[in-house]
Amino acid sequence: MMIRRRRIIMAGNCNSIVSLRELPFSRRSNADKLAVKELGPPRPNLNIKQVSTKAGKTYSRGFSRSWYERKTWLAGCEVANALFCYPCVLIHPDANTDTAWTKTGVTDMHHLSEKVKKHEASKMHMDSCLKLSAFGRVNIATQLDESYRIAVRRHNDEVSKNRHILGRLIDCVKFCGVFELALRGKDESEGSSNAGIFRGLVDLVASLDEVFEEHLRTATVFKGTSKTVQNELLDCMASVIRERIVEEVRAARFVAIQADETTDVSTQTQLVLVLRYVDGKHAVQERFFEFVPILSATASSIADAILERLNSVFTDDDKCKLIAQAYDGASVMRGERAGVQQKVREEYKNAHYLHCYAHQLNLIMQQATSHISAVRVFFSDLGGISSFFTRSPKRTALLDQIVARRLPRASSTRWNFNSRIVSTVYENLGDLIECFETIRSDSTFDSTTVREASGFLRMLQDEDFVFFLQQFHQIMPHVDMMYQQLQKRDIDMVFIKRALQNFTSSIQAIRDQSSSQQQQQEAPGTTRSRRALGEQEKQRLSKEICDTILGHAKARFSFTSHLVSAVLLEAELFDRHRTTFPEEALNTTVRAYPMLHKERLRTELSLIYESPDFRGCCGALALYQVLQSYNLQETFSETVALLNILITTPMTTAEAERCFSTLKRIKTFLRNTMGQERLNALGMLSMERELVRNMPDFNERVIDRFACLKERRAKFQYK
Repeated sequence: MMIRRRRIIMAGNCNSIVSLRELPFSRRSNADKLAVKELGPPRPNLNIKQVSTKAGKTYSRGFSRSWYERKTWLAGCEVANALFCYPCVLIHPDANTDTAWTKTGVTDMHHLSEKVKKHEASKMHMDSCLKLSAFGRVNIATQLDESYRIAVRRHNDEVSKNRHILGRLIDCVKFCGVFELALRGKDESEGSSNAGIFRGLVDLVASLDEVFEEHLRTATVFKGTSKTVQNELLDCMASVIRERIVEEVRAARFVAIQADETTDVSTQTQLVLVLRYVDGKHAVQERFFEFVPILSATASSIADAILERLNSVFTDDDKCKLIAQAYDGASVMRGERAGVQQKVREEYKNAHYLHCYAHQLNLIMQQATSHISAVRVFFSDLGGISSFFTRSPKRTALLDQIVARRLPRASSTRWNFNSRIVSTVYENLGDLIECFETIRSDSTFDSTTVREASGFLRMLQDEDFVFFLQQFHQIMPHVDMMYQQLQKRDIDMVFIKRALQNFTSSIQAIRDQSSSQQQQQEAPGTTRSRRALGEQEKQRLSKEICDTILGHAKARFSFTSHLVSAVLLEAELFDRHRTTFPEEALNTTVRAYPMLHKERLRTELSLIYESPDFRGCCGALALYQVLQSYNLQETFSETVALLNILITTPMTTAEAERCFSTLKRIKTFLRNTMGQERLNALGMLSMERELVRNMPDFNERVIDRFACLKERRAKFQYK
């Protein structure tokens, strides 16, 4: 921390807005504070211009340096190209009111006079000016006194010790949150198991830190282990993480959202909101933002909850940055007239709707099985096998003894579960037959078990059952592969388009293979009944299964509307585009994303199509990283913008599903009275652990926020 402070001070711009963000005024030494005050507000030349049209005439307004003379408290920032209030940035940098003057900056030149008058009349501005003016003046004579300097030194030593102790407590709370361990709830006593976990961790840390151990043994004013302090620290941590996410979102060029809903253990409907964007390091980020309780799952209540959170993140000028919203396919979400996506688009015009592709893959497989009665019966029978063994420990023990493998349960919504049971039964068909024969011949089993085992034995030996088992054993690995690719965070439209082509090609190959087969090879141990399907009927069913999958895949995975933009950057089509430019796709893309400059984008794409260096890029992310590594982001500015859009657009809501998994681990049956703020804080620590780990000053920020919550007898702020 001291090295970082010296670097900022030695740089000669310790009063710049960027410097004050990196090292806040409150965390600097007394000498550094006096230097910052003496330097005064920075006043660089700002290139702020705004163009507006009124009554058919165009007006242009820009920033004039005369404002610096008229308002001495104004400060400029060349990085943000915006105006700030210098006293408020110094005294109240974390205030939640009038944040434009302290955090984001003011760029609206049309209403600058009104904004200045309103801010000058605010209590926060007056208080900041008063405290900054009084700083270093009242006690100048006193500072020369040796006793005062000793008192300040003792105060700062005590603050350093208190901040060190609080930092250790933050580490303990952070550890429990990151690894989803229990913390004391508001209604739990000292002797509860949840309190014991935290207390045990605190004792472990104390055994490794003498200062912390002495504090726990002798503290009378502030011990820090109470449930109140834990909850306050959790709130501060969540606020610090959320502020960091908002900073990244506002710095990102484009943003997309994912939302989904579930019911927690206390039957409360929870809506999860996830933000997706490309950060400053050119990496795709999907950040958990909040669990939102909703009273009813109607389009109005869901849309209101989403818009309330979005409006807290985006300013009016930044609303065009939201370019996509991904939900499941429920009518309340996808309705084009009164659905959630339409209500969001009324305020965020560029937020195009996407139906989660992983959800659509499940729907495709449901259609392939529900429309064909024989296939529906097959999966019903297949699911009965696992249910048969899970109902009895004795049956499960025999299964472990003979097959040495448990059977996964089937699912009607997650087809990777059905894939597992198909694969398991196919690979262990002989052992399962032996297992059922053992049950049937064992006199220790009851008559019901023997009767059911006989039925399953006949089923496993049936030729038709084995035919469907073999058929789906061929299909399911391709479904699994597609499903796994859809779960990846760094996928984009171009990558998904290629994966879908591979998927449909594989299903088409299975269909062609069934057409060319004249005879279906029977598995060993199968029997042919009088009513068994003939070879022609099997081929017809095999074709029908594949045709159903291919037809629904073509309909559901068609890249229409704004998704056509993926065609422009598909490397396999560069040769074709070089001879015949995809004009229609370009027009559709520009209509969907009006922030793109059409003519320049056409020129840049033409150069990319002609250059052989870009044809090996697999997906939009790979091409985006190549342009960044070659430092061509300014040369191909519109292409980089389009790539950023393609990468930011989420193709699935997999991250929202992962958030629900965390929700179920945190809010359990024994912790079902957990408050919403505590749930969000623990969820934030668990799901954004990497973000916390990459914030070197995380503890310091939490301590600063904790110290400002209320007046405390323990001292945490330096003089």
